[in-house]
Amino acid sequence: MKTFLFTVLCGMLLAGQAMAQAVNTLPQVLDSKVKSVQIAPSSNLYLPPIYVMGSDDVLNITFDYLDYDVHYLRYSVRHCNANWQPSVLVPSEYVSGFNEADITDYAQSNSTFVHYYNYNFTLPNADMQFYKSGNYLLTVYEQENPEKVLFQARLAVCENTVAVHVDATSRTDVDYNDRHQQVSFTVDYKQGLIADPYNELTAVVSQNSRLDNEVYLTRPFMVSPGQVTYDHNRSLIFPAGNEYRRIETVNLHSLNMGVERVQYFEPYYHATLRVDEVRAASPYLYDKTQHGHFTIRNAESDYSATESDYLVTHFSLDCDRMTGGKIYVQGAFTQGLPAADCEMHYDQPSGTYTCDMLLKQGAYNYQYLWVPNGSSVGQTGPIEGDKYQTTNEYLVKVYDRPSGERYDRLIGYGINYGGK
Repeated sequence: MKTFLFTVLCGMLLAGQAMAQAVNTLPQVLDSKVKSVQIAPSSNLYLPPIYVMGSDDVLNITFDYLDYDVHYLRYSVRHCNANWQPSVLVPSEYVSGFNEADITDYAQSNSTFVHYYNYNFTLPNADMQFYKSGNYLLTVYEQENPEKVLFQARLAVCENTVAVHVDATSRTDVDYNDRHQQVSFTVDYKQGLIADPYNELTAVVSQNSRLDNEVYLTRPFMVSPGQVTYDHNRSLIFPAGNEYRRIETVNLHSLNMGVERVQYFEPYYHATLRVDEVRAASPYLYDKTQHGHFTIRNAESDYSATESDYLVTHFSLDCDRMTGGKIYVQGAFTQGLPAADCEMHYDQPSGTYTCDMLLKQGAYNYQYLWVPNGSSVGQTGPIEGDKYQTTNEYLVKVYDRPSGERYDRLIGYGINYGGK
């Protein structure tokens, strides 16, 4: 018993020391051979990576490693607070068994020019069950070299003990049916579940799973018996953006949506996309999109995970040279962030911005973000335009830390698809 207490206390001390310095927990791929990272509920690929405790659903994690040889990999999870900094909990407090395990489900690509291994596992599983709700940082690394991290990603575990009702409207506190959408939401709970809503709760609001413009709220607008309301908050007013652009590379031998041509130049297939236009001054045009998500698919195979090839995908944007910032391609395939390998570069001879990315066959949503110098927040207005009619996905996660608690519990979440 003394040994156990000593171990727990040491773990808490180390965790406390780690909290003294901010840890980079942003989703990122650290090995260029890792591609097509996806985390989603097995029941619906387009839902956020949130596991509801006690449900029959699981989170499915899949990715490729581009190589002829198999690599033996492991994964670990680390509990984090609402702000995605590591909590003071030790692994034995938040997962059963150990907080790391081998990835044993993998398969070699078949009939593809690019050779890769497809890896797949689920959470929770027989080796790892979640004891605590909240945020979790997933890390995948080499089995023989734990210091060689391949990528890290985010997922969440939810208690679902409250009901979160989300609304979004184009009739905002700053304009009316113009360039913005305003989010409001309520949290309904049983009496006694939340003792001090004004000081216990943290709400996080995201638009289309983007992390660069995510909003954190620590004070509700109003509290009434059994209900907390968040409304009329300037932080909840988002630029409306535009419907995501779409491309498909599901067939290598016929025309695909948004693709000008597909050619093979050893060692890769190349997909040259149709030149995109700036939409800022164009009228709104509805298109049914997946709010930035992507799907791996080969229309000529029943085994898309291992029989889909990789293509060098050439993006181009017909746009005058812009100064004072950078343009990025953004979507779920960029980890929801304006990333360095998704930066567009101006090509003087063609008068276009271009970016080349190695993408697996499938259907992709994307948009162009303008990021001013000195800022990390992308803007849709300069290129895509901000149209109040746009259908956006607004995700609200609600965390609770009662007095004396040592971590942030994720007690509920809600999603709204709209904005009109």
